[in-house]
Amino acid sequence: MNNDALTHVDSEGRIRMVDVSEKPETARVAVARGRITMSPSTCAMIAQGKVAKGNVLTTAQVAGIIAAKRTRELIPLCHPIPLTDVEVRFSVHPDAGTIDIEATAKCVGRTGVEMEALTAVSVAALTIYDMAKAVERTMQIGQIRLVRKSGGKSGTFVRQGEEDDI
Repeated sequence: MNNDALTHVDSEGRIRMVDVSEKPETARVAVARGRITMSPSTCAMIAQGKVAKGNVLTTAQVAGIIAAKRTRELIPLCHPIPLTDVEVRFSVHPDAGTIDIEATAKCVGRTGVEMEALTAVSVAALTIYDMAKAVERTMQIGQIRLVRKSGGKSGTFVRQGEEDDI
């Protein structure tokens, strides 16, 4: 394996945090999405606020924001990022039994916020599962992906077919 192509591996094959001290600070934005699938009846209960543990979506929104802020504690080689904004949004589809989750993370910094957006989506989905598992344990979390990022040396990335917002 050629370690020169791996930014988190040094020339001797040791894991390292990437040195970003020489990079210029730029405005950076990342958007991630995911989905949790369940029965239409469970989804309707969540949408109507009828889950015994409380307001599922508000709790999941707060959990996603907190998770984005703590990404550096969860992912070993992530830099501490001075986040300037984190948003977590939901699109609930009771008839289909799905809740789409979208998180946007922003900062002005030397490295991107992709991991923060992805972590926000992941933890929001896990929180929905946790709060509704007494109703349904067969919920499925999936399709977590980066859909857009901008800023930094590599510029803008938009996943094909993901140009719209939820």
